[in-house]
Order: sequence, then structure tokens, then C-alpha cells
Amino acid sequence: KIYFLSRPRRFGKSLLVSTLESYYEGRKELFKGLAIEKLEKEWKKYPIFYIDFNGGDFKDPGELKSLLVQYVEKWEGKYGLESKETLGVGIRFREVLERAHEQTGLRAVVLVDEYDKPLLDVLGEDPELEEEHRNILKGFFSTFKAADRHLKFVFLTGVTKFSQISVFSGFNQPKDISMNTDYESLCGITQEELESYFAEPIGEMAESEDCTREEMLLKLKREYDGYHFGKKLIDIYNPFSILNAFDNKSIESYWPRSANSEYLLRLLAHSQEKIIDYVGKYYSLREFIDYKEDVERPLPMIYQSGYLTIKGWKRKTDRFLLDFPNPEVKNSFLADIADSYFSGANTSKDSPDTWIERMQDALEEGGAEEMGKLLRSFLAGIPYRLHEKEPERHFQYTLYLIFQLLNSYLVYAEKEQSEGRVDCVVETDKFIYLFEFKLDGSAEEALKQIEERGYAKEYEMDTRKLYRIGANFSSKSGTIEEWEVIE
Repeated sequence: KIYFLSRPRRFGKSLLVSTLESYYEGRKELFKGLAIEKLEKEWKKYPIFYIDFNGGDFKDPGELKSLLVQYVEKWEGKYGLESKETLGVGIRFREVLERAHEQTGLRAVVLVDEYDKPLLDVLGEDPELEEEHRNILKGFFSTFKAADRHLKFVFLTGVTKFSQISVFSGFNQPKDISMNTDYESLCGITQEELESYFAEPIGEMAESEDCTREEMLLKLKREYDGYHFGKKLIDIYNPFSILNAFDNKSIESYWPRSANSEYLLRLLAHSQEKIIDYVGKYYSLREFIDYKEDVERPLPMIYQSGYLTIKGWKRKTDRFLLDFPNPEVKNSFLADIADSYFSGANTSKDSPDTWIERMQDALEEGGAEEMGKLLRSFLAGIPYRLHEKEPERHFQYTLYLIFQLLNSYLVYAEKEQSEGRVDCVVETDKFIYLFEFKLDGSAEEALKQIEERGYAKEYEMDTRKLYRIGANFSSKSGTIEEWEVIE
């Protein structure tokens, strides 16, 4: 059997592979007290071939082939085979698997960790090297088909499942268990596991943060929970973040610091679509499962990398709702996108953090006029190249990024209502801001649209103060020309 599992980085894939390795090595003592201790009767020691791509840096030509040759040479020495350097590395690996079967009488186990790292390292940056890596991997993995009778179990992990016409096309397709309901919680930590096995560190964190255990559980859930990998919608905590939080006794951003979002930013930069085009929408499975290298649509890569996750499932249409898993991921990824998108912008005399703080103060205090001044200065500092082609789309995306970066607020872009879509809604504890934007029109037109389409009706029974804001952008100046507020 050949299996494939996709999970984001730092989600426990390597630990899972290591556990499988120990099991197939017959190391019964490591599983004492666990269910498998009684279920397994024989505890055979199979020949194991563990290929780990985690440690390699595959931006240099020849690095991938060199690593595979090193593995094969080591195994040839172990099983008494002469190294045949004139043969391809895949053919040599097949001979190793055959010899291991002959010598031990047992079929081989092959474990491949992060099979896609050689591709992700160069994705969108070096097409020629990417193609070279794809061909090398395709040739190497084709071994599984030729050596089928010598294989007991093959397990591959990775972040991304590339389309079946590429890397996996040389052998019988692996069974993809990434969204199989039996394996949704295979990696990561469930709510039950968190409360059962981590009671002590939860208590220590609660004491450190001066709150109750229940309050600490809510904080941890809000910040690190929210991943779902199938139709059961089992809540999964990010294991890397939660374990670091316990270790440091502090709720901070951990996983984004360890994850590399550069290749995703490159894909978004090359694509005509923005992150706003993906979040909060329903998709069929085929739209976000297989990444096809020849299509400039990075949604599968964003989902499988862990920056988006499943938030809902419609049984009738078999469609999945995708959105950010939690604030830790959302805030970090949007900050990276904003830094990349606004690269070279002289947004104001203030530092970006100071500007965000001033905007946050204005939102908290009902300072709708002050918000207009701050946005005007921000937009005026953005390079012309960003808004010359699609000014309306640019302004909408810019405001989306700005408001999303203002943490702790509910932000809706193009929120659907019965009479149409309002451009933007921002909700705080005390205030609701309804925005309608016009390009080369007038703020008066924008306010008129809010009234005529009844965008404020949804909030008639809300006790918070409502601001209707009409803004007009100039494609010539690249900033706000008119800003009018009705309370």
C-alpha cells in the first residue's frame, strides 16, 4: 500500500513518520501502554528506507540528485551491493529494495518526509530548476512501480499535493488520506487531547496570565485552534504553536515565525488574484486539493500550507468554506502580504506600527474624520505602479489589508445583503462603520447608495453607534479626494 498525507509545516508529520519507523523496526518497548502493544502480535523488524528532505536546501542545481545518491550509496553498502554510478539513482534504489527483500525475507518499508521541499524551495523563482527537480523526483518515485513486489508499505508526507500529471505519474497513485475522515486528527492536537494530556501546563499558564483555567482554555482556543482537515470538522490545534506557548508560558505568534511564506507571496504576486478573492468562500474539492504548476491559481498551495483551512461544509453541494484558521495565522500572513504589496511605499511620517496604532485609536474613539485623514496620508505614499492598471481593485484591496491588520475587529469586505453588497463594514465594541467607495465619482454618490440600498437596515436594532462613510478616490492622485461622514 502506498499512502500520501498532506499537512502544513510544523504539524507533526515528521514525528508521525518517526513513529511509523519505530513500529516497523519492531521496537515494542517504545509502545508500552498504548493500544498497538496488544494489537500487534509479531513485531517484525522490516528493512526500512527513510528519506528526509527536511534538512536540504534545494536552491542549488545538483543538490537534490546529490542527496538521493548519498542515500542510495549508504543502502548499497548496508546490503552488500556494488555502487553502479552509470545507472540512474532510481534503478539503483530498485536493486537495493530487491536485495533487502532477498536478505531479510521481508518486504521493505519506505518512508518519505516532506517529498515536496525540493519543489517548494524553487517554486515561482527558478522554473528550470523546478522542472529538473520534478523530473528527478518523478524518476526516483517510479521505482515504487517496478519494485512493487518488494514493498510492504510506502508513506509519503508533504505540504502540497502536486497534480497527478507530474511527480506521482510514474507509479501507481498513492492513496491520499489528507481529507479522509478516519485520519482528520492524525496530526495536530484535538480539544479532547489538549484538556486530557496538557492539564498541568494549562494550569501553569493560567497562573502565569493571572486568569482561570477556563479563561486560559478560551484564549488558547481563539489563538491556536481552528484547523479542520475533513468533513467531520474536528477542531485541530496547531501543535507547534501550542507547545511553544506552554514552554514559554506566553500567548504569542509562534508558527508564522517558523513557516516560510515567501513562495506563497511569489505566487500571489504572479497571480492576478488577491487573498481577498479567496477567503470566506465555498469551493469544490478539486479547486483546492491539487496544485497544478501550469495554472496561476495559488489557492491549493495557500490551503495546504496552512494559511487557509476548512471552516464549513455544505453536504448538498459538497462544497467547502475556506478561511483563515485563527488570529495567529491571519494577522501574520496579512502583515506579510501588506509588506510585500506596499513595498517601497512612503505611507506617512509615522512608522507602520505607529500609523496602525493611530488608526486603531480612531476606530475605538469613533473618530471617523480622523480615519479619513490617516487613510489619505497612507494612500498618498503608495507607488503609482500599484494603482495605474486597476485603480478600483487596488483601492478596495488596500483598504481590505489595512482594516484586516487592525486586530480585534470584525471586518467584512463586500458584505452581501438583501439589496446588494456594501464595500466594507468594520465593527468595534462601541461603533459600526459602513463604508462605500467610489472611484472618480463623489462621496455624495457613495452615501446616496448606502441610503437607497438600505445597507444600514441590518443594524437598526444594534445599540452601537453607526457611521455611514462615503469616500471618493482619485485614480489620478492615487488617494482620497472626498470623505463624508453621516452619524
